[in-house]
Amino acid sequence: MKVLLLGVGMQGKAALHDLVQSQEVTEVIAASRHVEALKDYIADRRYGGKVRCDFVDASEPDSIGRLMKCGADVAIDLLPAHACGRVAAAAVQHGVHLVNTFYTLPEVKDLAARAESRDVTILPEFGLDPGIDLVMLSKAVRSLDEVEEIWSYGGGIPEPEAAGNPLKYKVTWTFEGVLNSYRRAGKVIRDGQIVEIGDSEMFYPENIHRVEIDGLGKLEAFPNGDAVKYADLLGISRSKLQALGRYALRWPGHCAFWRTMVDLCLLDSEAVMVDGVAVDRKRFLAAVLEPHLQYSADERDLVILRTVVKGRKGGQGQSVILQMIDRRDLETGLTAMSRTVGYTASIGALMIASGKITKRGVLTPINDVSYADLKQELAKRGIQITSEVVAGQ
Repeated sequence: MKVLLLGVGMQGKAALHDLVQSQEVTEVIAASRHVEALKDYIADRRYGGKVRCDFVDASEPDSIGRLMKCGADVAIDLLPAHACGRVAAAAVQHGVHLVNTFYTLPEVKDLAARAESRDVTILPEFGLDPGIDLVMLSKAVRSLDEVEEIWSYGGGIPEPEAAGNPLKYKVTWTFEGVLNSYRRAGKVIRDGQIVEIGDSEMFYPENIHRVEIDGLGKLEAFPNGDAVKYADLLGISRSKLQALGRYALRWPGHCAFWRTMVDLCLLDSEAVMVDGVAVDRKRFLAAVLEPHLQYSADERDLVILRTVVKGRKGGQGQSVILQMIDRRDLETGLTAMSRTVGYTASIGALMIASGKITKRGVLTPINDVSYADLKQELAKRGIQITSEVVAGQ
């Protein structure tokens, strides 16, 4: 099969590595704005004649459309998120299946009927979070007859030995993206009631709790976007849920620091004027902090996913717990974040192109990806999901 890989940044390098290892893949067209640097990267890793480099610019629709005409069976979109809609539209126009790792935008949802009529599969939200977490969530929910509580956690953090800076955090994706996520409104269910969380309130004490992870200790959990919409996707009546939430994980102390930053208006969207120059606050912070939040070659990051669903099975109280922990591979240099995002996107592309996923239109990992298949493919890559069933609540 022939695969088009759009974007070869941190996560794209992991996707590329995985595609090259696959015997099913005969050719990868790897596209980047920085073609010469990409060629050097590929030569250093001796990927051989399987990879062809090309140019793409997320802000230039013509470059995206040109690549969609290359005859690829499937494309993986790891370009900046602002290009997501353009890439999806080009894929449908040229009859190319597509996987991306972004939350499903309205303009992508609107392509559903057209994609189906053109025999095209679009699989968004298929990275780590969203992605693996949604497939785990679906499996846990469908293991019970009745669901009363859903607790979904995900986080990328330094392992303890690498968490020595004041933030106890280092960068495994764009830090500007991290800062944008720190001003995102959320929605959860508490005590059977829907609770709206404003975009400046996610770090308030009432929205934070701690979670014990075996081998790591206690981590802070804070709201990660709108969790309530997933009840509808899972076919669960909101009125029957006592608790529902999706939460990000960090080392203790992280939330207090970023609440201070939010309260000081340092993450506001409005530009601030400095000597007559408009300065974007988050871009400024990212530019200042990101160079000091890098992993050294011998440091590892951790990725954690944990899903806890409580309810009833056969009339008895039961909890289903699924968990995944991955660490950076120091041999390849690929971070756990890159592995779990990039490998997953690659797995999705291979599933579609090989016929394991046959449904057309705009899909969702919750309903359209087999947990057993994904777990097996991740295990082949050294990423393990564990499961536990606990009687009672």
